[in-house]
Amino acid sequence: MLKRVHFPTSPLPYFLVAPQVIITLIFFIWPATQAVYQSFLIEDAFGMSTEFVWFENFVYLATDEIYLDSFGRTILFSICVAFLSMFLALILAGFADRVIKGTTTYRTLLIWPYAVAPVLAGALWVFMFNPTLGIFPYLLEFVGVDWNHYLNGSQAMSLVIIAAAWKQIAYNFLFYLAAMQSIPRSLIDAAAIDGAGPIRRFFDHIFPMISPTTFFLLVINAVYAFFDTFGIIHAITQGGPANATSILVYKVYNDGFVGLDLGGSAAQSVILMFLVVAMTIVQFRYIERRVEY
Repeated sequence: MLKRVHFPTSPLPYFLVAPQVIITLIFFIWPATQAVYQSFLIEDAFGMSTEFVWFENFVYLATDEIYLDSFGRTILFSICVAFLSMFLALILAGFADRVIKGTTTYRTLLIWPYAVAPVLAGALWVFMFNPTLGIFPYLLEFVGVDWNHYLNGSQAMSLVIIAAAWKQIAYNFLFYLAAMQSIPRSLIDAAAIDGAGPIRRFFDHIFPMISPTTFFLLVINAVYAFFDTFGIIHAITQGGPANATSILVYKVYNDGFVGLDLGGSAAQSVILMFLVVAMTIVQFRYIERRVEY
């Protein structure tokens, strides 16, 4: 007969979890429920009158061409940022994993950009690409490129993509480097003894073994592109020119805090939230199947 073990109940686990639960309720659950409730309202700019309109804000957004255009713009922006930042971070991590002399200095320099605030990162790129004072427009003149992201929407989008990707490279680099260093060196040495070159070893051995890290970073970078790039866009272009860089998260701010359309802005935030949740579910449902653990 098996003897069951009973542990005395203690309030300690609840006290340890309580701070995190309280923070989640106050700063995440409560604002989310408020946004959902406010998305069914139409309010004046001063909050003096409120009218419950059900789904009228969502219907208006479904017919708003500017808002619909921002969907495609956001998808393009997020794909470019995620691909560029992950691709460059993977290359840098591969080189850092092979460095023998000056390893600490090399890795420290690559990590520094992650400590830069998004607004400051945007300000740095604004100065470097300023049409009058920037060094890069001056260099681009020699190859026949007339750079002015204040007037050219394609150039403005390219600039915010580069700035957002540069800000995220250091984060991706840390995870890729840690994943590569966790691979047993005996496997890499055995492949080298069999005659596999560095490129062949990377694609046949290293990259498949870091696929869980790649999948994790894919989800993180997608969320980053949708939400955390607001400061960069605001510092560089403020959504311009002519809404060329106004992605979904920036349009939520612009309509809510500038246009004072609180109900429409709340509806946009709800749609953005469900869009990111749906995208994450699709990633875990279909892309994770190709991950080798």
